[in-house]
Amino acid sequence: MQLNKPINQALAAATCALLGTSVHATEQDSDWQFDTALLYYGETDRVTAVEGVFNASKDFGDQRIFNGKLVIDGLTGASANGAIAQPNVQTFTRPSGNGQYDVQSGETPLDDTFRDTRVQLNAQWSQPLWRDYQGSVGVHLSNEYDYRSVALNGSLARDFNRKNTTVSLGLSYAFDQIDPEGGRPVALSSMVLRGNFDSDQAYQSAFDATRLDGTDDKTTVDIMAGVTQVINRRMLMQLNYGVSLVDGYTTDPFKVLSVVNDQGRPQDLVYENRPDTRTRHNIYWRTKYALDYGMADVSYRFATDDWDVQSHTIDSRFRWNLSGTSYLQPHVRFYQQSAAEFYQPYLSDNAMLPQFASADYRIGDMTAYTLGLEYGQTLNNGHQWRFRLEYYQQNPENPGVTLPGGLTDDDIFPSVDAVIAQISYRF
Repeated sequence: MQLNKPINQALAAATCALLGTSVHATEQDSDWQFDTALLYYGETDRVTAVEGVFNASKDFGDQRIFNGKLVIDGLTGASANGAIAQPNVQTFTRPSGNGQYDVQSGETPLDDTFRDTRVQLNAQWSQPLWRDYQGSVGVHLSNEYDYRSVALNGSLARDFNRKNTTVSLGLSYAFDQIDPEGGRPVALSSMVLRGNFDSDQAYQSAFDATRLDGTDDKTTVDIMAGVTQVINRRMLMQLNYGVSLVDGYTTDPFKVLSVVNDQGRPQDLVYENRPDTRTRHNIYWRTKYALDYGMADVSYRFATDDWDVQSHTIDSRFRWNLSGTSYLQPHVRFYQQSAAEFYQPYLSDNAMLPQFASADYRIGDMTAYTLGLEYGQTLNNGHQWRFRLEYYQQNPENPGVTLPGGLTDDDIFPSVDAVIAQISYRF
């Protein structure tokens, strides 16, 4: 299929994006290509993250391409611990067991000791295998204070229909290991508070009784099949199906639930517990449409799992070429999610403890949206830079429970606002 040059180039870039490969991979350039980026993510009164990215790629000829990436994250701030707000001051033991913190009346309980540094390394190699076949293999390493991850991946793609149709199959395996400071909490055990004990020794003995020794781990197998189709001289479409099989420790060791009486007043705090397996399915559709003055990019993803979490994501971008060397790109994203079957904002002291329970709002009912704008420019020396600024809001929702009278005046499901800023430079 013959395409005019600007649209051909745009669709070539779109094809690379849809197939998950770098635009550089198609360039007949034997020099190294580098991408650098610095990202800031800041939630109001909560988590702040700064991330640096360095990506290098090289075409060794005959479409034999190497891509390597280094990512360093620094995270700090406060994270919701899962307990609900109360009209009185609440006291919590820190996850390590060393010290405690107070939360003022009416405020969402946040653990303000959240600090971590994460280093990630990725390497990917792709090359033609036979006529119309392209293969790719890669490795991922990630390390942070209490969490380590190793992953391997491989994929095979075949072109049909004069390269207007590409069918792909990918497989990845990840092994994660967690070793939280202070140990992993015993599922649904009560949080002990120093103030309830006469001595440090008695407190430490009680705290240790709520902890498990050693590390725990989790494996994840992802399988993805997809097809990419050039529809016509302007349109490209992709459809993927993926399944993810998780086996191992999925509990968040830093989350608790409030146990309240019929007036909504706290009687206890217990550590959450989640199932040790999870199977997720997702269907992803994406379309890019080239215009004379830009590119429209729209996608939709539906995901469901055996925790009863279902989500819908609609994402759209429109690249508006201001000139031959610069563009403006608005971004709108909407996300809606239903709660996991074991999600509960609190537990009642009149009921038996369930086998699984979590008050983590991230697996509860919620909607979220993102509004953003990106500007990019190609300089006279061929280098490129771009800057994007986005606003993100999460809105947790009541899953349908009737709140006890004492909780109706408090904001049990507060929204989370965040600002995302990123500057990138390619050379």
